[in-house]
Amino acid sequence: MHTTTAHSFKAQILEGIPNPLPEQKPFEANINHAPKRKTILSKEEEKLALRNALRYFDKKDHKTLLPEFKNELDTYGRIYMYRLRPDYKMYARPISEYPAKSTQAAAIMLMIQNNLDYAVAQHPHELITYGGNGGVFSNWAQYRLTMKYLAEMNDEQTLVMYSGHPMGLFPSHKEAPRVVVTNGMMIPNYSKPDDWEKFNALGVTQYGQMTAGSYMYIGPQGIVHGTTITVLNGFRKIKKDPKGNLFVTSGLGGMSGAQPKAGNIAGCITVCAEVNPKITQVRLDQGWIDEKITDLDQLVSRVNKAKEEKETISIAYLGNIVEVWEKFDEANIHIDLGSDQTSLHNPWAGGYYPVDISFEDANTMMANQPDLFKEKVQATLRRHTAAINKHTAKGTYFFDYGNAFLLEASRAGADIMADNGIDFKYPSYVQDIMGPMCFDYGFGPFRWVCASGKPEDLAKTDDIACKVLEDIKKNSPEEIQQQMADNIQWIKGAQNNKLVVGSQARILYADAEGRMKIAEAFNKAIANGDIGTVILGRDHHDVSGTDSPYRETSNIYDGSRFTADMAIQNVIGDSFRGATWVSIHNGGGVGWGEVINGGFGMVLDGTIEASNRLKQMLFWDVNNGISRRSWARNEGAVFAIKRAMETEPNLKVTLPNFVDDDLLEHI
Repeated sequence: MHTTTAHSFKAQILEGIPNPLPEQKPFEANINHAPKRKTILSKEEEKLALRNALRYFDKKDHKTLLPEFKNELDTYGRIYMYRLRPDYKMYARPISEYPAKSTQAAAIMLMIQNNLDYAVAQHPHELITYGGNGGVFSNWAQYRLTMKYLAEMNDEQTLVMYSGHPMGLFPSHKEAPRVVVTNGMMIPNYSKPDDWEKFNALGVTQYGQMTAGSYMYIGPQGIVHGTTITVLNGFRKIKKDPKGNLFVTSGLGGMSGAQPKAGNIAGCITVCAEVNPKITQVRLDQGWIDEKITDLDQLVSRVNKAKEEKETISIAYLGNIVEVWEKFDEANIHIDLGSDQTSLHNPWAGGYYPVDISFEDANTMMANQPDLFKEKVQATLRRHTAAINKHTAKGTYFFDYGNAFLLEASRAGADIMADNGIDFKYPSYVQDIMGPMCFDYGFGPFRWVCASGKPEDLAKTDDIACKVLEDIKKNSPEEIQQQMADNIQWIKGAQNNKLVVGSQARILYADAEGRMKIAEAFNKAIANGDIGTVILGRDHHDVSGTDSPYRETSNIYDGSRFTADMAIQNVIGDSFRGATWVSIHNGGGVGWGEVINGGFGMVLDGTIEASNRLKQMLFWDVNNGISRRSWARNEGAVFAIKRAMETEPNLKVTLPNFVDDDLLEHI
């Protein structure tokens, strides 16, 4: 077996697929593994999947690997190539430790390893970062080849990634992206859930989610911030102080695990249900939840005490969320805010679990009786919705947290539709909160990673960002004062809230002006030697990055929310304006075939070239979406794009004319 010295790490990266093959590795039961995927391939398709897997290996190894890969396919529903898992520890090393000819390529290697860090990834041995199926790669051969290509790459090459598969290095130029990633780019008629199951099992596509398959996940911190902003604004919407009031939700997995921490930062009582004992314990051990309760009567008593004493506390209930909604109704516990963040974009493969069935039995049913499992899930959705409806009748404000809860509940025949039979009873959080309050004004999840791996560098960037925002706020219009204040408060408390999991990363919501000025300040600090290399990025869940009719673009009412021009234009525009890498995905957050989303990464190295790139790219990356939202007649976006045109003479955007409603009443 390989040793784990620095030399060995570099040597393993450079060897790519080992020759001779490494020894088989034992299955580690203590690791959180992906559930078995449904059996969907015909016998001939199974042979094709095996052919596809074996093409990564020298012919002399095919007889050895064939029965092994066949066993993986039969046992797990996928070929992960566990034998090829590296021996070294998986985490974001300081950028100087990567064997690379290009600093930009080394930054990407760092981000890939961060996505697969055991403290970050949901199913690390299956290369899944979050969301039950959000993959960085489909198998370990792809990982090894990709890292080898990145180590060999120079700044006049671009690595082309086809749904986890490294197609190869191609000649390009210094200003081109170093990597271009596509995930799940299916012909539209082949984008149903079973299509993902089939073509992923064949090894020819993957579900990249959002920041999973684009090497830009920073652990639960990213969603902590967005959830904090959502919860704060949710309480503002119902005109209540969070203190002593109750937020009920579910899911403690890859991203949903951030909810309790966000509730604590917002200052409310949070109850979050989770069916998976392993991940619940992980979140307790990490400090992302304060208490774990397994008994409903005990939960009722604890929540009543928290309400009486106006505590700020997060409680995990190990069990099904439906039980919580029903018990709280029976016990007359008033829920102020309610939501759900289970992975309902992936309802038949572990994203949502039926009530009254144990976690273990549900996993068995999912693999062996998928039709029955689907029936049980849909029955649970109907029951879940019925319980929510009882609470909203008493004054609870419920919102869909963009996980396709409303969509899947409607498909299950739940009582979730509005009186017109077209709309849902409840809004998406983007419709009511994030869209009109943040996205329309250009505020979204800007993030950065200190590639040195030094906590002191992160602290310095926090200070830099805070000073920039405070300076901008002095002259900001009234329309964005609240967003500025929330983010200044966030960044001041970021160190105290111990949000770093994995890489030394930070996130805050900023508009184009904020992003550009913060990035420029970082670049100057790098040039002065105050901090090391910084990697910029963002969540795809942003102003411009994602076309998702039930989430990111759900507050676009001109009929265009089902189009995907914005996300495609975004990633193309980023690629020639200076992004270090770009990505575009089918699926993410709300489901395969339900969304197109894209993102970028940008390396700041203190050079004039980096300064020029960040100004061009960050301005476009935000204002592309604001212009689209403006054309949809979103008043906040009209305000924001007019303001952008005043500051940038080369920006000229088509503005909408508003039609008098009375005029249309008489046609």
